[in-house]
Amino acid sequence: MLKIDSHQHFWKYDPIKAPWITEDMAVLKRDYLPPELGLILKANGFDGCVVVQSDQSEQENDFQRFNAEEYDFVKGIVGWVDLLSSNVEERLKYYSQFKKLKGFRHVLQDELQRDFMLRPDFLNGISLLNKYHFTYDILINSDQLGFAKELVARFPEQRFVIDHIAKPSIKDKSISKWRDEMTAISKYKNVFCKISGMVTETRWKLWSTDEFDPYIDVVVEAFGIDRVMFGSDWPVCTLSASYEEVYGIVNSYFSRYSDEEQQKVFGRNAIEFYSLSE
Repeated sequence: MLKIDSHQHFWKYDPIKAPWITEDMAVLKRDYLPPELGLILKANGFDGCVVVQSDQSEQENDFQRFNAEEYDFVKGIVGWVDLLSSNVEERLKYYSQFKKLKGFRHVLQDELQRDFMLRPDFLNGISLLNKYHFTYDILINSDQLGFAKELVARFPEQRFVIDHIAKPSIKDKSISKWRDEMTAISKYKNVFCKISGMVTETRWKLWSTDEFDPYIDVVVEAFGIDRVMFGSDWPVCTLSASYEEVYGIVNSYFSRYSDEEQQKVFGRNAIEFYSLSE
């Protein structure tokens, strides 16, 4: 069974394409490419990864496809397509020829319209994904969980995964409302959850391992061991923690679980969700 990091990024740094990288994120203002991650994955016992879009353009898909073709450890790509477009089906049909392109994502967390995902044109785009066997990564902040629940309820056959446990404010120990809404959305069996992105939702570099446990508890209790997967969110995680530290947090938590259950979290569930080739 392959050990898979279900969520990471590659980019050639361009301040025009990445305005989200602000002055306090200086560590991210450089290129992050496969050779660097390949060494990190190997050092931590991982066999492969899923690269996720960080630029909302079709050029991003070409860039990540090149990376995946050049480096076998890149097992899958979550790209970007204009789900609002009238020709979205034509684009999905085109992208369906690329074996490693597994799904798509939109940066919903940055939309001023918090229920952007419920726009009729967006819903139309989502409605076509399953026809072409594409997954959808839900990138939201915790205030959008209610809208996300409405989204997934409309498409019971579509495979969805929540990125970064929906970004609760771990720094503020905010958990109650997020817990209730995560429990509610988990009732839809077509929804998975990535245990990722936690270290950047608390005090950067000032966190303690035990502050994440209550949040992982909620996710595992809600989704069960068959619908959760580890993601490093490298290199974004380096704002607050090294790759080894991020992996250590989640690995330590699941160390009390059986070998089979750990294999699900660190590989099998991601392989199943994204239909990755071993």
